[in-house]
Amino acid sequence: MSLSVMENYFSFLKSRLQSVCAVSELHDFVFLVGHKLTGLSDVELLTKDCNLNESQMNLLEQYLNELSENRPIQYVLGETQFCGFQLKVDERVLIPRPETEELVDWVASSLSQESKVLDIGTGSGCIAITVAKLLRNVQVVAYDISEKALALAAENALMNNAKVEFCCVDILNPPTTTKEFDAIVSNPPYVLFSEQNTMAHNVLDYEPHRALFVPDENPLIFYRAIIDFAKNHLRQGGCLFFEINSAFAQQMKDLLLHEGFSGVSLRQDMFGNDRMIKAEWQ
Repeated sequence: MSLSVMENYFSFLKSRLQSVCAVSELHDFVFLVGHKLTGLSDVELLTKDCNLNESQMNLLEQYLNELSENRPIQYVLGETQFCGFQLKVDERVLIPRPETEELVDWVASSLSQESKVLDIGTGSGCIAITVAKLLRNVQVVAYDISEKALALAAENALMNNAKVEFCCVDILNPPTTTKEFDAIVSNPPYVLFSEQNTMAHNVLDYEPHRALFVPDENPLIFYRAIIDFAKNHLRQGGCLFFEINSAFAQQMKDLLLHEGFSGVSLRQDMFGNDRMIKAEWQ
């Protein structure tokens, strides 16, 4: 079957998805699905007829059915882009967000090429893998409590030819280690359970709650644990980087200063929210 991507294909997708997708998403969905089905570039998808064989049409129908059930397109296609790198993703891990790309850029621009970095709560491995790729001689260790997530992260590291040491660790009960790091970075769970009613169904129904939510009565539980760990495993002058819930930005700043860190700095994300914080260990 031959479809004109510019007209028929886009219109077909729009008609199937308009009840579950914002109009602003449809254009991107056409290209994401088109790339996955055909391997064509943006320009080729716009200028060439897409001759879909029976197998591709069946796959397209599968994608449309899953998307109509609000399954995130990244899980439907099994992949996403992060800082220019291709990553596999599925329900074992959170879908990496653009705000986390901003955090990684801050980390990479703050460190030397020979740094030793720990990523806590690595999930898909997006932070660890990107740092390993951006800093030539860096040593990267990545912790996660989920063995399933670590298996996927290891696949992503292999696919991107990134050298990362993955370890199954519960940071609330960390193992004894003598390792020291120049930087510790983490995007831990920080969404309050009470915020669930404000979240989209494609997040609530598919992404792992363990990696998202924290109890309202103890919203900084992971930050406190990581700070305690960092005090014993950051080298003098080493840096601690967090992605944070903007509602607790001032509390995070006060906590880090109280725990003996200096040079505490907040940064806003692309949406103007306090989303990242950096502190130095002296």
